Amino acid sequence: MRRLRDWIAGWSLSRRLLAAALILVMLTLPLVGAGLVYNFRHAVTASFDQHLESLLKVLLADLEIDPASQEPALGLSLGDARFDRVFSGWYWQITDTRGTVLVSRSLWDQRLPVSMAKGLTTRNITGPRGQALRVTERDVRLPNYPHRLHVSVAASRRELDAEVARFEWLLGISLASLALLLLTGLAIQIRWGLAPLRRLQADLEAIENGRTEQLDTRLPGELRRLANAMNEVIERDRRLIERGRAAAGNLAHALKTPVSVLRMLAERLPEASRQRFYQEIQRIDEAVRHHLARASASSGVALGGSAALKDTLAPVIEGLSRLAKRRGLDFECRIEKALGTRMDPQDMQELVGNLLDNALGWAEARVRFAAEHEESGVGLYIDDDGPGMTATQRKAALGRGARLDERRSGSGLGLAIVDDLVTLYRGRLRLDDSPLGGLRVYVWLPDTLSAAGD
Repeated sequence: MRRLRDWIAGWSLSRRLLAAALILVMLTLPLVGAGLVYNFRHAVTASFDQHLESLLKVLLADLEIDPASQEPALGLSLGDARFDRVFSGWYWQITDTRGTVLVSRSLWDQRLPVSMAKGLTTRNITGPRGQALRVTERDVRLPNYPHRLHVSVAASRRELDAEVARFEWLLGISLASLALLLLTGLAIQIRWGLAPLRRLQADLEAIENGRTEQLDTRLPGELRRLANAMNEVIERDRRLIERGRAAAGNLAHALKTPVSVLRMLAERLPEASRQRFYQEIQRIDEAVRHHLARASASSGVALGGSAALKDTLAPVIEGLSRLAKRRGLDFECRIEKALGTRMDPQDMQELVGNLLDNALGWAEARVRFAAEHEESGVGLYIDDDGPGMTATQRKAALGRGARLDERRSGSGLGLAIVDDLVTLYRGRLRLDDSPLGGLRVYVWLPDTLSAAGD
């Protein structure tokens, strides 16, 4: 039951409205159909009963006492040949307290069951050869005849039931056609009515992928106010992000001078105190840089941010290629065409720059960088032929957010920044053994640019 609720909770508005319409139609039309069939059956049965009652009145009108035998007799025929055809389904019968007096030729040697009711009665019975009959009967008394007479007129229900069945079939076809037309009309109505919401969703995806900066406000009144409010929020968030980045940069520049002054003042201290001051200043410097880097990464996920990889990474690749050449390293770079991610260009440069800088620092002769499209995203591969890391070291490095180059000098912010950026952009980070013999860093990022530039 919980899985069913969770499954239904994930339905779109269109599916919910269509399901509600389907339930309404499937509940309403059968009830309407049942009511129509009931009323039709009642009307047809009433008409059939009136016909039988008319025949009964004709039979009673023709009933008289034979002067010779002093027994009941019929003066004229009912005028319907079906009463003369054996087992035709149309019968009449007259009985008194002694038994059967007169019967129609159609009954032949069979008799109709007699009701004990004294007034006019209409009921269903089973007649000769198991025929389903509708019978109208009543008791009468004739002048100068001592016995009470019971007169019955019966007719087969086959025509009545056939007419009702034919009506039910036609009604079923009509209601099924009506249900189909209603559901089609409702589906068209729902699709047309929810079209503004689909446009709003498409605009949000366009903003997320960087194709536009604001929502289109050419919408119905209710959604127009929502779109305007969301545009205000998007613009405010964009300003806050830019302000946060600017504040982080200003803070970094503002702290550089005091830290440098403290280092200069620490040189005048005695040797014993100087090392302690150097250690504390270094801790301050690393803490400031660490939190500024995280603040910069945290501000990177802005609506509308996107990056075409080849163009975005061109300056980084160019600078690191020159660095690799000075160090005598073979640096190979391969980026697929038409490849991009939903990532701010500055953050992409920060991520790849940190990883490649670490690889160049550890490599002995070769570094290889590749960017490929895979699994609805972009896979980044950074390989080197350095000493690499053991499985325990890789797990520990990722587990506590340590830096990749913790055995060498440095601030240790590279992996922290990379890990924060990958997490913020809903990507994946993994450390493996490289085919070159050293360390492979694998990063997967969502791909939302279908046609980035070369």
